[in-house]
Amino acid sequence: MHFSSILVEEISDSLQAQRNGCLSILSRCVDLSEKILERHDLQKIFENAIIDPYQRIDLLKSGFGDILKFTQEAIVVAPWVAFAVRPRPGIWEYVRIHVDELTLQPLSVGEYLEFKEKVVDDIPDFKNGFSLELDFEPFNSSIPRLAMPSSIGDGVQFLNRHLSSRLARDAETMQPLFEFLRVLRCDGQMIMLNSRISSLQKLRGALLKTEEHLNRLSSDTAYEEFRLRLQELGLERGWGDTAERVLQMVRLLLDLLQAPHPAALESFLAKIPMVFNVVIMSPHGYFGQTNVLGLPDTGGQIVYILDQVRALENEILSNIRNQGLNITPQILVVTRLIPEAKGTTCNQRIEKIIGTNHSSILRVPFRSEKGVLQQWISRFDVWPYLEVFAEDAIKEIYAELRGYPDLIVGNYSDGNLVASLIAHKLGITQCNIAHALEKTKYPGSDIYWKKFEDKYHFSCQFTADLIAMNHADFIITSTYQEIAGSKDTVGQYESHIAFTMPGLYRVVNGIDVFDPKFNIVSPGADMSIYFPYTETSKRLTELHGTMEDLLFNPEPTDEHTGYLSEPKKPIIFSMARLDRVKNISGLVEWFAKSPRLRELVNLVIVAGEISVENSKDREEMAEIDKMHKLIDEYKLEGEFRWIRMQTNRQQNGELYRYIADTKGAFVQPAVYEAFGLTVVEAMTCGLPTFATHNGGPAEIIIDEVSGFHIDPYRGDESAKKLVRFFEKCVEDPSHWTKISEGGLRRIREKYTWEIYAERLMTLTRVYGFWKVVSKLGRRECRRYIEMLYALKYRDMVKTVPEADAPKLRSVHSHSNGVISPAM
Repeated sequence: MHFSSILVEEISDSLQAQRNGCLSILSRCVDLSEKILERHDLQKIFENAIIDPYQRIDLLKSGFGDILKFTQEAIVVAPWVAFAVRPRPGIWEYVRIHVDELTLQPLSVGEYLEFKEKVVDDIPDFKNGFSLELDFEPFNSSIPRLAMPSSIGDGVQFLNRHLSSRLARDAETMQPLFEFLRVLRCDGQMIMLNSRISSLQKLRGALLKTEEHLNRLSSDTAYEEFRLRLQELGLERGWGDTAERVLQMVRLLLDLLQAPHPAALESFLAKIPMVFNVVIMSPHGYFGQTNVLGLPDTGGQIVYILDQVRALENEILSNIRNQGLNITPQILVVTRLIPEAKGTTCNQRIEKIIGTNHSSILRVPFRSEKGVLQQWISRFDVWPYLEVFAEDAIKEIYAELRGYPDLIVGNYSDGNLVASLIAHKLGITQCNIAHALEKTKYPGSDIYWKKFEDKYHFSCQFTADLIAMNHADFIITSTYQEIAGSKDTVGQYESHIAFTMPGLYRVVNGIDVFDPKFNIVSPGADMSIYFPYTETSKRLTELHGTMEDLLFNPEPTDEHTGYLSEPKKPIIFSMARLDRVKNISGLVEWFAKSPRLRELVNLVIVAGEISVENSKDREEMAEIDKMHKLIDEYKLEGEFRWIRMQTNRQQNGELYRYIADTKGAFVQPAVYEAFGLTVVEAMTCGLPTFATHNGGPAEIIIDEVSGFHIDPYRGDESAKKLVRFFEKCVEDPSHWTKISEGGLRRIREKYTWEIYAERLMTLTRVYGFWKVVSKLGRRECRRYIEMLYALKYRDMVKTVPEADAPKLRSVHSHSNGVISPAM
């Protein structure tokens, strides 16, 4: 769909031809008190307005019907209704219709956002109607761009095709690739090529002579046995540790020099030695390895990063060994040092990461003119400290690595902003991982940003997100859904294409989801902790007494409440934070309202605190109160067990398997879930899984093959889906095993840390290469980012109150002096 003049005329004709039906729908929109209508709101309006099934079919076949089918959002400002129409992921058009006259007007994105601002009452009047509009599109016009929505997230494959085509046009010289190889260094020493090779012609000759020499050697001949001969030809270390590996690399490069091919280019770049030291940024929360899970802002992101580090270290060490190098890599997770550490190690500057040999947590304090901040603060309040933190972190990283990293990876909004500041200053390759973009978690957090500002400071956060996602060299996401959603839902990044924060700025093009910087790299679960229930020799049977007490002990304690009067029934199980988005109370309500589900199974949840007095989180307190009301209202005693958060991962892994022993199921009912690590964990343990279709789980699970999709907004339907599953398992017990095995197959195919680490290292090399040989440095865009940061973001940060921060006697070991601007 594109609102050309022909299509506008066609839709206008359909409005007149279907006049009564269109008027009925549009009038109902105007009559509602809500001025911003979401997709599900429009569906209900349509169903209530058009009762006759034949009239429904005719209307949906019309031009106006296309608008209704593809609208994600409608704005009602009488006498107009404006529609944000999304015919395909990443493709948006805007139009408005006059309710009385049934006339249609196409709108530009800026006009649509200006119209949307009319629903807000307290917008200041702009002089001459002027409002700041942010538009990143002109700066990316020279960047090659994907064309099809189905290709979104396959950026590296697209880049390799594009680059191979470009190199093929210059096949006689292949100068970009040659120049790239010439500049490779490690600890100041040349690798791959030495000064004997001064031209592409000499490189070809050296490669042919090397191939001839290696063909006479056994494939397992060690590099040291032919090192001197290769150095005479101009080839240094880095090609491989055996004759076979060196020969593979030489032949790959000869093939590329003869006829560039995308697969060959990626294979060659993936083996180039250029990533030895990695920094991973994660400033907020309590980042530690013990006694931290369940503390504020401390959960899945930390588990993800620690598992990521172990996998990356193994991959980097394997690469170095295979490349024939003798180098000790280092990985640093840089986070915040918290002097008042609450019984954790978060007040230690350096901490070795368990299960690694060359990876550590490096902690840098938050500080300001008031001194060093002593206590934890919410992730929503960190913005005043990040610029100074970035400068201090640079000094600490340099002191620890005795140099600068080859790659910096940001995590979440704050970590991505800090990664951008550091990468901007040092010129290193930057990767971003969002984990969650808050804009999609809080409906209306853009248009009604002022209502959220005191608590969440979204003006800083959304601006930081725009800066980081446009500054990054590449972005990895866990699923396609995270980038571009689905046919019916908008992706997290896609929601940043266009939005408005009235009185602050409008974003008419914030990010392009067709940008080749986006890549899908899905994590896995730690296979030493999460493994199938059928692997009985590895089961932690010594914990089964603890499991039984946790699940079935009828005496209420601080650890659990509720009891199960029929412990032999299958258990449906969920484990998550206790907040609105995770929707745990919604699952309890679905269960409570379904007599048949209550008859078939027990419900067990592990979430948050059980008592309001033990919680410090306002959102969790509200959910705790709601849970207790549901227990009382629906008399759930005997059928429902509520266990407070559990932070022992080994125990949680065995808990999944124990639930599988009952022939139960895992349910993840979130309103939205960016990825769904608990979904992967449950499936890895062989537990049949039901999970929200909003976000990553819809991609992890193939519906009714490796699990089931559920709609968090339709609890009755979700409960019926659970009932059908357990009724079918009663009739045919093999059905449970079929779904369990389908989930395990899906995990093995796509969701392991080994696959993740190999892919991340390949992406780093490919984008690092592109950054050197093309315009992917995005210099113009980064100048625009500098202005946005200096002229807008810094003023926003000043509105965020700083916590009291009495000075410590000793400031951080390598941090001193006044900080110069990072951007």
